[in-house]
Amino acid sequence: MTDTLISPAYQQTPDFPGLLARLAGKLPQHCILSRVEDTRAYECDGLSLYRTLPPVVILPENEAQLIAVVTACKVLNIPIVARGAGTGLSGGAMPHAQGIILGLSKLNRILSIDPASASAVVQPGVRNLAISEAAAPFGLYYAPDPSSQIACTIGGNIAENSGGVHCLKYGLTVHNILRARVITIDGEVLELGSEAPDSPGLELLAAFIGSEGMLGFVTEATVRLIPKPACARVVMASFASVESAGHAVANVIGAGIIPAGLEMMDKRAVHMVEPFVNAGYDLEANALLLCESDGTEEEVEHEIQRMEAVFREAGATRLQVSSSEQERLTFWAGRKNAFPAAGRISPDYYCMDGTIPRRHLARVLNAIEEMEDEYGLRCANVFHAGDGNLHPLIMFDSNKPDEVERAEKFGAAILELCVQVGGTITGEHGVGIEKINQMCVQFTRPELDFFSAFKRAFDPYSLLNPEKVVPTLARCAEYGKMHVHGGELRFPDLPRF
Repeated sequence: MTDTLISPAYQQTPDFPGLLARLAGKLPQHCILSRVEDTRAYECDGLSLYRTLPPVVILPENEAQLIAVVTACKVLNIPIVARGAGTGLSGGAMPHAQGIILGLSKLNRILSIDPASASAVVQPGVRNLAISEAAAPFGLYYAPDPSSQIACTIGGNIAENSGGVHCLKYGLTVHNILRARVITIDGEVLELGSEAPDSPGLELLAAFIGSEGMLGFVTEATVRLIPKPACARVVMASFASVESAGHAVANVIGAGIIPAGLEMMDKRAVHMVEPFVNAGYDLEANALLLCESDGTEEEVEHEIQRMEAVFREAGATRLQVSSSEQERLTFWAGRKNAFPAAGRISPDYYCMDGTIPRRHLARVLNAIEEMEDEYGLRCANVFHAGDGNLHPLIMFDSNKPDEVERAEKFGAAILELCVQVGGTITGEHGVGIEKINQMCVQFTRPELDFFSAFKRAFDPYSLLNPEKVVPTLARCAEYGKMHVHGGELRFPDLPRF
């Protein structure tokens, strides 16, 4: 079997002077950064474990300039890595040493808001939260709300198929994008999706969302807006064990309740965030659930009563319901600020992202606790419990090389455990460079070859975010040598379910 993912086109010395010459007069000089002191800020995204200094950073201000950059890079065989706000956590925006960073932050206009169709047309550099702020006067908002929503951009959300605490009820990015205007590596414009209930042809919009910059560049997106609920309240439930909290999560969904949000924090996470936000979290609990109901006053009151009954039956030791909008936001503040809170107690942290069937929540969390001893590192768990999307925060010190290595192995073990119990290696952060080895674990070679073929259909030159997401045959073979047993990949020292 031949490995056709990597094109040799960019293996030669890149012609950056030629690129700048081609772009002369097509972009203002301030849109092109090539001095080390200017490009250093782009050497990594939110996953700071992996860094590469980009030779050139280009920041187009409109679609015509973007097309000019893409066309020039294609002619000169120069790789392109797209970047939004750089809040991604899987290394998806890490630069390529022989390529450019194409920053889309200057395409940041909200082009229109249509209350009648409950939609908005935005450019990729618009911040997630800015959409809801602009739609608020019309009683509307944009539902997907990643923890980084104050900074992350809609283009990055589309690239990673981002979620958030309310994705259980309202869906991920893929469920909230109606249409996207896309530029291909050939500089052509594609219109994917439609504002109509259906669009003719193949459903390429869903395939493009979550493609991590490997297929093209969004210059415009039509997003779905939804009415702001008349009322929203949160039940904060304490549990003496992660087992009972895990059972409570499964029982809520089993009872036919679909909360607006259902999140869990373990004891370490609660102790980490409480001094940061002063939310009044129960410091004696070994697990804490935040369960939100939204709708009319009557609907919320009824659903809250049902939630409380499920939690009591599951063994909740304490229940508290938000009594005001401010208190609801305070309850959520700890969950939303878990990552910066981790930075207060550890020099570095490694935020993982894997998804498992809800029935395995307690067993997997217990397994992660056992791994803490194995790898000699602390781990706090704060995550989207309702859909089983885990976000373990592995704490380490990057000044100690052995801790960096242990953190990486700890993270890999968690991801491979997710696969082992019937889950997946990502829920919303993407694969990027971080999880490329685990792609060899989750998928067969024929499946990976199909992914490669799909990418080549859009990018036959392998210039768009190369060497990420889809591993090569050689990479999987090398990774498999560490685990192979009896002709199959085998991962020792992981709990078996």
